[in-house]
Amino acid sequence: MIKVSVLYPSSEGSTFDIDYYVNSHMPLVAEKVGSAIKGVSVDEGLGGPEPGSAPAYMAMGHMLYESVEAFQTAFGPHMEEILADLPNFTNAQPTIQISEVKL
Repeated sequence: MIKVSVLYPSSEGSTFDIDYYVNSHMPLVAEKVGSAIKGVSVDEGLGGPEPGSAPAYMAMGHMLYESVEAFQTAFGPHMEEILADLPNFTNAQPTIQISEVKL
């Protein structure tokens, strides 16, 4: 099992519409990739390690797939449409990490 994490860094001037992300963007992704997606979670950043400090990431989206190949096969044909939706909820440049789930 692999996890594809999309991390939206917090920086001065960055914006993120969590409601749009949860209610529109992630359902769009799930619809496009179909049964290849095995699970989804979304985290909203609340703060950093120091009281009152900003979170490192405004939000993080996580998707589970059986394998890297399953992700690439399902996501690839829809990548342009999915990425075109980003300006609807953020002005941040996301970081993507693919990890193997160990636990």
